Amino acid sequence: MDMEKNVILVTGGSGLVGKGIQMVIKSDMREAEEWIFLTSKDANLLNKKETFDVFDKYKPTHVIHLAAIVGGLYAHIGANCEFFRKNMQMNDNILEACHKTKVKKLVSCLSTCIFPNKTSYPIDENMVHNGPPHPSNFGFSYAKRMMDVLSTAYNEEHGCMFTSVIPCNIFGPHDNFNVFQGHVMSGLISKAYEAKKNGTTFEIWGTGAAQRQFIYSLDLAKLFIWAVREYQEIEPIIFAPDLEDEVSIKDVAMMILEAFEFKGEVKFLTDKGDGPLKKTASNAKLRKYLPQFQFTPTREALRETVEWYVKNYDSARK
Repeated sequence: MDMEKNVILVTGGSGLVGKGIQMVIKSDMREAEEWIFLTSKDANLLNKKETFDVFDKYKPTHVIHLAAIVGGLYAHIGANCEFFRKNMQMNDNILEACHKTKVKKLVSCLSTCIFPNKTSYPIDENMVHNGPPHPSNFGFSYAKRMMDVLSTAYNEEHGCMFTSVIPCNIFGPHDNFNVFQGHVMSGLISKAYEAKKNGTTFEIWGTGAAQRQFIYSLDLAKLFIWAVREYQEIEPIIFAPDLEDEVSIKDVAMMILEAFEFKGEVKFLTDKGDGPLKKTASNAKLRKYLPQFQFTPTREALRETVEWYVKNYDSARK
């Protein structure tokens, strides 16, 4: 970034990643920067007028677009039309507002769910559009893919510096801990808390065999800050830990139970679906830029997240 004042607007500022950026930027603020974190109280980003009004109010020079209509695996099943239409509407409003107000850089948040369901592993940035995504959440996945398509189109037609990042499965403080609407990690933490409190069985949906890479929200926050300041490619970049850090849902569940010191019964509900068994993503491109970046070990980050949830149980989203 140049030394004139930069106003960085973050949509979804009260969510998991937005809160992570707020926490990290406190110790990484630059003199020529002003950070603004939008919440749904500031504007309904599904409404074009409200979106343009909030851009006119804050006059951002840079935007990190995190806001989305999201849910866990079971929230998406049967609601693909709604997830597609609402996310397309919001994303179109944001990109057009960035274009019309001459925002210098837009960094949008995608997801590894956008990758083809049938593919080779590890997946990388060049494979986004190589086939249809998993049918369980295709509406959300296609809407996210279109962010990459639109970013390229705005760059080719208008010269806009619009790019995107693709994080793997995110977890951390300030997540949505609702079992049906949240991420897999937060859902397991919520169920473990209730099982320990009530002395009931801890139930895991599926076999636990699915393999996932997880990224701690505070690590992802650091990478988003780097991206809005330094990353200069239109093509997306994957933010994920190294391949050897991939873990099964079963192993994650055991780490969570360890953090809670849970000693009760554990049951796998094998009649529930696992979702895609693998979504391994290569971080080779990230490592070219940041070879020394250190990710927080999953066990340590999980312990910190569990401690936060217990301490903030009454106010946590769930």
